[in-house]
Amino acid sequence: MRYPQSIASIARLPHLRTSASQLIQRRLSTHAPPVDLHYDVIHPPDASKTDKPLVILHGLFGMRRNWQSLAKAFMRDLQRPVYTLDLRNHGTSPHVEPMTYDAMASDVLHFCEAHSLTDVSLLGHSMGGKVAMAVALSPQLPPQLLKHLVVADVAPARSDLSPEFRGYIDGMIKIEQSRVSTRKEAQDILTPYEKDPMTRAFLLTNLDSHSQPLKFQVPLKIIGPAIPEIGWFPYEPEGKHRWSGRTLFIKGSKSKYINKHNLPLAQSFFPNMSLETLDTGHWVHAEKPNEFRKLVVDFITEP
Repeated sequence: MRYPQSIASIARLPHLRTSASQLIQRRLSTHAPPVDLHYDVIHPPDASKTDKPLVILHGLFGMRRNWQSLAKAFMRDLQRPVYTLDLRNHGTSPHVEPMTYDAMASDVLHFCEAHSLTDVSLLGHSMGGKVAMAVALSPQLPPQLLKHLVVADVAPARSDLSPEFRGYIDGMIKIEQSRVSTRKEAQDILTPYEKDPMTRAFLLTNLDSHSQPLKFQVPLKIIGPAIPEIGWFPYEPEGKHRWSGRTLFIKGSKSKYINKHNLPLAQSFFPNMSLETLDTGHWVHAEKPNEFRKLVVDFITEP
């Protein structure tokens, strides 16, 4: 397997706290056993909880509860069950290594099998979008399990995450080390690392409000070293992995996560894909929820 230049550069970035050899070894290691993901499900009265569900995967530092409002709207419009999952090391799901896309995809496949889901429509945003793509391309994907794939503002590319993600980890670690007791104190510490108040508020949803001093629900000691891994993708375009099912990519026009350089990559993995663009940044579902919902519903219900 070939590794891009970004892998070699990891050893020169001590703040990432993960050596190149550790990262390569993690990718070459055998698959860890899947974990049981925590979830919420809503479904129409008297409807099946297993047939044609929509399964939603959040992004980095997200959790299933971020999707509550949209999940209710999807259930109403689609008249199908809607599952929102907490991926490993997020929300209330287990804290466990490794935090790789292979492992996270294995968790989702295990979830679908354990809950006897069939004809699944799988929707993922950002990191969750990469997990969804890894599910679709996995050799372990059972035939006929996946019906639709919806990927929100991310491509199946291999690249370093932007530096602010490392800053988020550093700021969150500083909050815990400072043993603060109020969200206001946490906000003040995080502000130098992230100027946007909406992003700060999103990150601080991970605080456990019942702990004193305040601590984060997410395991920073696992997620921090995994930041380089989260920029990775486990499959190569020249390999044998393809998923020819119906696929929708939704891009934010002000976001660079899907661009002219990596769009051909997406098309090589998912030849039956279409692309829609909304006038948003990276948070396409939060900035334009109604427009985002309509794109997803129309795509899933299209004959």
